[in-house]
Amino acid sequence: MSPSQSGVDRVTQPKQPEKSLGELFGDLGSELGTLVRREIDLAKTETRQEVRRATQAGGAFAAAAISGLLFLWFASAALAWLLDQWINRALAFVIVAIVWAVVAAVTMSAGRRRAQQIEPMPQTVESLKEDMEWARQQKS
Repeated sequence: MSPSQSGVDRVTQPKQPEKSLGELFGDLGSELGTLVRREIDLAKTETRQEVRRATQAGGAFAAAAISGLLFLWFASAALAWLLDQWINRALAFVIVAIVWAVVAAVTMSAGRRRAQQIEPMPQTVESLKEDMEWARQQKS
């Protein structure tokens, strides 16, 4: 027998000839269940990572708010007293308020950028949907 013939025989021979078609479909169902469970575990892991990112973004917002308030209070008083030496007191306080409005806008923009990096729907969920659709097509 030539080497090419034995290669053809290996390709055409069933891998599990002792199993019936029903057993093979049972194995397919079992393996599909395992695949779905693993996909769900992966989705849980990805979701935990996204929650961690959301928590970090929230922490950044909180830290920015606390430090901003403290700094705003002290710096506003100092700047207003300084400006009071050259211009009307009310105008000095308005200028200080405008400066801090700009600082707040910049801080909010940085927090928004971090929040936009959060993915609400992990890729694994999409993969799981595709697997379920494939399984439905196999039953048809």
